[in-house]
Amino acid sequence: MKKKIALVTGGFTGESVVSLKSAAVVERTIDKSRYDLFKILVYPGDWYHEAADGQKVPVDLNDFSIQVEGKKITFDGVFNILHGSPGEDGKLAGYFDMLGIPYTTCDALTSAITMNKGYTKAIVQDIPELFVARSIQLFENKVENLEMIQKELRFPLFVKPNNGGSSIGMSKVKVPSELQEALDKAFAEDNQVLVEEFVSGREFSIGVYHAKGKTTVLPATEIISSKEFFDFEAKYSPGVTEEITPGRMSEEETERVKRIIERVYQKLNCKGAVRIDYFLEYETDKFYFIEINTVPGQTETSLISQQVRAIGMEVKDFYTELIEEMFTST
Repeated sequence: MKKKIALVTGGFTGESVVSLKSAAVVERTIDKSRYDLFKILVYPGDWYHEAADGQKVPVDLNDFSIQVEGKKITFDGVFNILHGSPGEDGKLAGYFDMLGIPYTTCDALTSAITMNKGYTKAIVQDIPELFVARSIQLFENKVENLEMIQKELRFPLFVKPNNGGSSIGMSKVKVPSELQEALDKAFAEDNQVLVEEFVSGREFSIGVYHAKGKTTVLPATEIISSKEFFDFEAKYSPGVTEEITPGRMSEEETERVKRIIERVYQKLNCKGAVRIDYFLEYETDKFYFIEINTVPGQTETSLISQQVRAIGMEVKDFYTELIEEMFTST
């Protein structure tokens, strides 16, 4: 008998647009011979399944079930493709944990911690061969911050919402006069903001997942952006960024990155597929951790999809491995 899988998408943030695009690809690609898929859209105060005739079928939040043609449907598991809150910050994971429904992504604690860039860096910074840029975590948009930042950090700087994604609200600040505007922009998105020193290096993004009893580090993608940095436009507008998969790394770099990525995945107790962004600094070739994304995009051109294809694997089979792994790890 086919397993019933809820494909959860939508969300409470600006990333919901990307989430819907990812969900459309998963819906089209997933192995229909193995799974009955039901797309569930999650918005503030409005959780529903869209029936074939376009009708909105509300979700019963008591047990995460729906009624289809007079029949109650409950789910064997959840394919979580909801970027941002509540799919990536642990809220949905906690809800599913209470209901005893397995899901494809990290657990509630890991999701909550990794959504916070500052906390994540504090946990991973003692991993051998891994470096983090000097930074300050801000909890209030106070005028005193300007002096403190200029005293403790060197320009240029990155200013970003601490819990955000898709580079929304992020700025590169080259001179002190640009700082307040960047802080205002970041604080408009989040009540915590991370200010960190700019690392000059080659930028990469790499997928890693656990299935069939082993952790697989996918080939890294090298990101060459025509923009100042890999911002929202660079991520989602065709032609703005060149993405090379596998990225150009020496054998030593490839092996070192693999070692570090496996340790990050293990130390943060990750599950399912995650994507980790990093720099290799120009002068030193040091690995600088940028951030981790625990619900990486699954659009046709997304980095994870490129990397899966680069190892000669069908994306459909990759999804099957993620789904089957959630049943073995519960």
